[in-house]
Amino acid sequence: MQNKNNDSSFDHIVAREQGLQRSLSSKQMSMLAIGGAIGTGLFLGSGFAISFAGPGVLVSYAIGAVIALLLIACLAEMTVAHPTSGSFGAFAEHYINPWAGFVVRYSYWAANVLVIGTEVTAIALYMQYWLPDSPAWLWISIFSACLIFANALSVHVFGTIEYWFSTIKIIAIIVFIVLGSWLVFFAPERSAQASIGFANYLQHGGFFPKGLSGTWLAVIVALFSYLSIEMIAVAAGEAKDPEHAITRAFRSALVRLVVFYLLTLILVLAIVPWTQAGQGKSPFVTAMEAAHIPGAAGVINFVILIAALSAMNSQLYTATRMMFSLSRAGFAPAVLGKLNRQGVPMQALFLSCLGIAVAGVLSVLYPKSSFVLMMAICMFGAMFAWFMIFVTYWMFRRYWDKHNKPKLPFRMWGFPWLTLLGAGLMLALMISTAFTEEFKMTLFTGLPFLVVLSVLYFVWYRKR
Repeated sequence: MQNKNNDSSFDHIVAREQGLQRSLSSKQMSMLAIGGAIGTGLFLGSGFAISFAGPGVLVSYAIGAVIALLLIACLAEMTVAHPTSGSFGAFAEHYINPWAGFVVRYSYWAANVLVIGTEVTAIALYMQYWLPDSPAWLWISIFSACLIFANALSVHVFGTIEYWFSTIKIIAIIVFIVLGSWLVFFAPERSAQASIGFANYLQHGGFFPKGLSGTWLAVIVALFSYLSIEMIAVAAGEAKDPEHAITRAFRSALVRLVVFYLLTLILVLAIVPWTQAGQGKSPFVTAMEAAHIPGAAGVINFVILIAALSAMNSQLYTATRMMFSLSRAGFAPAVLGKLNRQGVPMQALFLSCLGIAVAGVLSVLYPKSSFVLMMAICMFGAMFAWFMIFVTYWMFRRYWDKHNKPKLPFRMWGFPWLTLLGAGLMLALMISTAFTEEFKMTLFTGLPFLVVLSVLYFVWYRKR
């Protein structure tokens, strides 16, 4: 049932989250989404997606891009209306009911905490490219300490670091696209020697070697890759000029993501047969090794390492702000909502590092499968949050139209049908995880977690 409170109740939500420093520029905001979404999901996760779908993974990532496009359009309009760090969790609290705001924020926080673990697990894999006998826990400890320190300084320092991380990634991807295009289109001798070309799309079982079911399964991995594009909405609470920064950031980030993801995968599958783009290393590194360009594989591995650090940095920021919002709403201990002199919620930051500890344990217990296991477990919270963003927007738009609110600078198109399409696709993907061996842990762990959250809310927090 929709919360009947008027706009003053959302003013109260904004007021209770005051204290964060509004120092992120529009350029930094644009890069934040790139930083979060161009990371392990593209550079390592795409290898798993290719193994599930073969060349049909291009269709999988296109479907994921459509869902991300619809989600960003819904989220952008709500964020322009209400720029706050609680973001879609606060929107759900206001436009649906407090229970929805409670479970959305906790589910998304838990997902990000675990995604941090997948990123740092991947970082250990990248380091083992150069030092194959080194223990994963060593790299997990070193890089985690560095990023925790970066997040503890100030949001301006965080934004600056993330800006340059993302710049390196964008430059590297552009170079990869140019180099890959040269190999495929303009280097026939080298291409013939290394079996490079679009003929790879139809070999080894055709374009859909795993059938449509495999292509659909790969959409789940594609969503994992696009995950964190929504963090711009969370960062809106610390933007200098929220309305301008949000609109610009959403539009530019989505275009870059779709172009980068699809173009790079098109080239990877043309350079390397999909059967060789396995799970042992990034398919981008495999592609450069297959091209026999001296030093290229090592350079790409370094860029991928930067990408994972960037994504982990962004997700640690997002998880920290989501826990801060929960605390200020009275849904978590008050100490987690306290800010230091630099405007950073330090206690929330330390709590959000739990995923690093989980990753360290799993890397020791399951060194070969820890990444897939972490990805499967964290997917429920992310997918549930995306589904609830569509539901929340549907309630938001109905309220906005019913009360004749002024038209916002950014407006979702095709309402209500495209909103319902996005929600329907997300629901179908969540259900699909129950029928796949690789993601059976998603609902197996996610649904009980949702039940526990609901019981906790109705027994304890509803009274407040």
